[in-house]
Amino acid sequence: MVNPAHAQVSNSQSPTQLIDQLGRVCADRGLPDLATRLVDLRTWLNDDLRNFESELAVVPRGARLIQQAAHHLLDLSGKHLRPMCVALAAKVGTGFDERARHLAVAIELVHTATLLHDDVIDVGDVRRGAPAARCVYGNAAAVFAGDWLLIEALKRVRQTGMDDLLGRLLDTIDEMILAESLQLERRGSVTADIDTYFRVVEGKTASVFRWALYAGGRAGGLDTSVCDQLAKFGQDLGVAFQVIDDLLDFRGDEMATGKSLFVDLGEGKMTYPLALAIEREAHVADLVADYIGAAESQRSNSVALRAILAALERTGALADCRAFVDERIARAIGHLDVLDDGPAKTALITVAHATLHRER
Repeated sequence: MVNPAHAQVSNSQSPTQLIDQLGRVCADRGLPDLATRLVDLRTWLNDDLRNFESELAVVPRGARLIQQAAHHLLDLSGKHLRPMCVALAAKVGTGFDERARHLAVAIELVHTATLLHDDVIDVGDVRRGAPAARCVYGNAAAVFAGDWLLIEALKRVRQTGMDDLLGRLLDTIDEMILAESLQLERRGSVTADIDTYFRVVEGKTASVFRWALYAGGRAGGLDTSVCDQLAKFGQDLGVAFQVIDDLLDFRGDEMATGKSLFVDLGEGKMTYPLALAIEREAHVADLVADYIGAAESQRSNSVALRAILAALERTGALADCRAFVDERIARAIGHLDVLDDGPAKTALITVAHATLHRER
């Protein structure tokens, strides 16, 4: 295990830093209107995000190993996209009040718990630019830390007195676990099983965005029918977000994303671009198997990797993934037609468009 005092400096970002970076990217890529909207979003959300972070900081600390392991990751401060979704949905209604802040903290704790568990399952060594909690405190402590955060999240939701949201979060966690189980069962199976891919994405990633948008709307006093449309927005946003993550494994800027290229490929995860390429050219599966089987020191310059990248271009898999994201983001925005025009609706559309341009 690593001495916590020797941990690397994190390259993670606060929500406002993320918005600023996306704004700069959009400006550099000739999207001045979106860049301006992101600046407006930052200003409009600044106080709410600061209040959320203050609330997150009071999650109990203690001498217990699991609490230390949990705060090791919490203190690295992720992008907080899911809490931002809670805030924006709440601001469609009456605003980001104390109940909404509890819900925002709850969904961040759930997300953090899944990361702690994922690093143990995936044998991940680095998270947010620092040693993973499992490397510092051990696998057992990381697993129990994740379990502890899930309980803390449920307590937060219970504090709001909104029992329907507690039930929905329990269903969401159940959905996430089943999706993780399905992904685990498929690990190492290099096949073009696109249906299974989307079952995993919808259960593991999109379900969290869906709950965040629905819960925020409920906290903001919106009608159930409107909350349902917000949840559909979150579902489509979450699916698009994951497909873009898949693209970033092959095309991302490592300095901007904080994630090395080809990590998912090396772990044998069947991402959407790979599934499309294998569906169109079956021999790509053999190339992926060759890449996974190679020593890590030999992968970056391997013949298999070059052949995989060529196949992704030749089959149109990368281009079709980008087209899919375009369609899914447009569909997500369409669910917002039920909302009155205003800053909250504009902010939600801005987040959707900014998500689209993470990869471009």
